[in-house]
Order: sequence, then structure tokens, then C-alpha cells
Amino acid sequence: MNILAFETSCDETAAAVVADGRALRANVVLSQADMHALYGGVVPEIASRRHIEVMVPLTEQALREAGLTRPEIDAVAVTCAPGLIGALLVGVNFAKGAALALQKPLIPVHHIRGHLAANYLAHPDLAPPFAALVASGGHTLLLDVRSYTDIGVLGSTCDDAAGEAFDKVARVLGLPYPGGAALEALAESGRGDAYRLPRPKGGDNPLDMSFSGLKTAVLNVINQAAQKNETLDRAGLAASFTRAVAEILVGRTVRAAEIAGRRTVVLAGGVAANGHLRAALREALAAAGRTLYVPPPALCGDNAAMIAAQAFYEWREGRTAGMDLNGRANASVSG
Repeated sequence: MNILAFETSCDETAAAVVADGRALRANVVLSQADMHALYGGVVPEIASRRHIEVMVPLTEQALREAGLTRPEIDAVAVTCAPGLIGALLVGVNFAKGAALALQKPLIPVHHIRGHLAANYLAHPDLAPPFAALVASGGHTLLLDVRSYTDIGVLGSTCDDAAGEAFDKVARVLGLPYPGGAALEALAESGRGDAYRLPRPKGGDNPLDMSFSGLKTAVLNVINQAAQKNETLDRAGLAASFTRAVAEILVGRTVRAAEIAGRRTVVLAGGVAANGHLRAALREALAAAGRTLYVPPPALCGDNAAMIAAQAFYEWREGRTAGMDLNGRANASVSG
């Protein structure tokens, strides 16, 4: 089953074709990072307009790379939630038009479910049940994936997402947008114990997380150094912050796997591309007798291949939509 999918939940425009939820035929992603770098973050109106401009050529490119004609597409899928509502609506309405024109089923996909499915493309042997950590610029969730479509939330961030914290700390350190990769590169030359930073708790749920206080602690270190006219160890601060975030995420993930009784753990989302986090989580899980699955960096960020992969399993459960499908800025991954 060849599924043509679209992803426009934020500032990447993406189109892809995946067969039977596992075989990647084409995956085209156009980043808008250079446009939003002028403003230090994503401008929703600019993102939406850019999506409109490139949807058609990206779709045509995906079909060419897949070596398929329009009649050979069996279904159309699209990210319907969560995300920037204007950006989502561009993809949803384009997908509705494509499904109507092709007279094919329309499959709505939750963005977080898509991130999980990136691992299905990278690891043919992976199948639920498993525990998962999804960490990105907008989301940080610990999940119990009981089946391809039955997913429960074990824990989440109470404030900032991990990726958002990375980007904000990168900004105050004077690094270019998007800041995650630049911060990781800077941290490589620093010591993770250069600065003492807190590991905030997330509330009553021991699996919940908090990153706002950690971000504020970094800002305080920078301000105090400026006030005292001291030289700031930027690489050391980046490394100390990275270690703190990784320890929070790793500790909660190992505990989540224990609570859920899962021997297999999946890491997904944009922050999953962070090499320090990948290594630390793999080591901790191995020590606990558990196996970690992580997609390659190219599939960690937002892309349409992951949406097409998850769409296959949604379709198997009869989850299709009509022409009244709408985008939603917020929606539970469990729904």
C-alpha cells in the first residue's frame, strides 16, 4: 500500500511516500530555518505562507523520487495535530484536495505518533509493545506504546519542552538559530561538571519533568558572570546544561520502562538527534537490561515519511477522515 503523506505542523514542509508502513520510497523536506533565523524563532504567519508556496513542487518531487504515478497512490495522509494551527491547515487542506482528486482514503495522523513511527522505518524488527521518550521543540512525553494505535501517557513536561529549552539556552549563549545542533557542538569542547545546575522535579508524578527552572539557572549563571566581570566558560556551561537535560530525560525514561514493564524503549523527536542523549540513554538502558531503538538523525526532525509510516497502521484500524477534517493546535496522543 503506497501512502502519500504531508507534514506541515511547524516550519518544515514535507512530502513522502511509504509502502506498507515500512518501505521508504521518497522523503522530501524543505526547511525554513534560514527564514526564521532572522527573528530568532518560528514566525507562524511566515511558516504558513511558505508551506503554501512549496506544497505542489514538493509533492511532485516526492512522486518522482518514489517512481510512482498519481494512480499508483493508494491513500493520502497528513499531520492533523498538534502544531501551529495555520501551518497545519495548509497541509490538511492540501491533503483533502489530493485525496478528493485521487479518489483515495484520507488518513489523519497525530504528529507524536508519527515521531514514534520514524523508528518503524529505521528498524524493520521493531514492533509494540514498548516504552518511548519523544522529545522535540514542542513536546516532551514518556509513553507506553501498547500497540501501533493504543498509546498511553506516562509522563510529560510541566512547562518547557526539552528542545525549546535547548533553543532558548543556545540563544542566550549567542548561538545561531536553530540552536540545538550549535549547542551540542559547543558542548563537545566543554566539561559537563563546569557548572552546578539543578535537576528540577516535575510535580507529583515522578515521571513528569520540568525544564523552565533549569533554563533560568543557566541565565542566572550568565548574568552573574557579567555582573562580576568574570569570563564565562561558554563551552562548559553548554556541556553542563546538556548533561543536566540528559540526566533528567534518561532517569525518567529508565523509570518509565520499569513501571510499564517494557524491555524495549524507543527514542524519537528532534532532540533524539543529540548525540550525548543517545549515548547516555543507551548506556543506562543497557545497564538495566533493556534495548534502545533510535531513528537516524535524518528521521528525528519533522518529516512526512514518519507520518506515512504511522498512517498505514491507522488505516488498518479503519481510522480515516472525510472532507470535514480540521487541524487542531492541541490534541492528546492517546486520542
